[in-house]
Amino acid sequence: MASYSDTRPEEHGEDAELERLRAEVRQLRARMRAHPLISQAQGILRERYALPDAESAFALLQRASQQHNVKLRTLAGALLAAPRPEARAPLWFPRRVRQAEPPLTFDREGRVGRRDRGALLSAVLSQTLTVVEAGMGDVQTVDRAAGGLRMEKHIGLTPEFIDFFEHVGEGGTACALAARNVAQVTVQDVAKDPLFTEPAREAILRAGSRACHSVPLTTASGVCVGMVSAHLERPLDGLTTAQTKALDVLGVEAGEWLAWYHRTVVVDALEHLHALGRGHTGTPVRRS
Repeated sequence: MASYSDTRPEEHGEDAELERLRAEVRQLRARMRAHPLISQAQGILRERYALPDAESAFALLQRASQQHNVKLRTLAGALLAAPRPEARAPLWFPRRVRQAEPPLTFDREGRVGRRDRGALLSAVLSQTLTVVEAGMGDVQTVDRAAGGLRMEKHIGLTPEFIDFFEHVGEGGTACALAARNVAQVTVQDVAKDPLFTEPAREAILRAGSRACHSVPLTTASGVCVGMVSAHLERPLDGLTTAQTKALDVLGVEAGEWLAWYHRTVVVDALEHLHALGRGHTGTPVRRS
């Protein structure tokens, strides 16, 4: 049997090149998904602030995105969903009530910096894997534009798994069921559970996962805004009451934080975008 040391150097190079190409494909897909949203947002900004070209509109989006550390796609989607500001109003949302950042009791080490959405998602995934005692997992958020769940963070999963589950629809997976029922879902043995579609089952098994547990991230009103899933290399009898309770708390706290982020940080970015638009009405703007 060939050992790792028997592998030819060129094979390592081929693997690295394959992973590079996969990463490029994922990036291209992400840009293609974001392009329609951003184009629509550019059109709105051009009309609203009498901007001379689409480049000026993109420059304003980019500046607001960078200032508040909000993804460009997220900002564009929020712009499309938000009501139009009143004509000549200096503030877009003059009557909104600001709320304090929600506490995160599971983040004892203080890994989540203030307003840092990426750090929050990483902390959620890390804590879930610790509670479940798993080495693989991913965290997803609800795709407000396309529906379903979009993968944002992952640990220990294969490139094939990441590609296959980059976006999850409404059925055929544990995370889709957990999102639909807004409840934790345990799959004790992926190979036997009828929940999965066959392509999904094969993708999970090829990644080395035999069991999984999905936890919805929910708001106080019970709306699912994301999902975190742990994958194990062995079949799972089930979680203890203490584990389930800890994950319930994590799901509610993380969900409330994500909802706060959208109505606070993202709206701050929209407000800043409005101020930029008013300040550059009718004038060209270039990217920073």
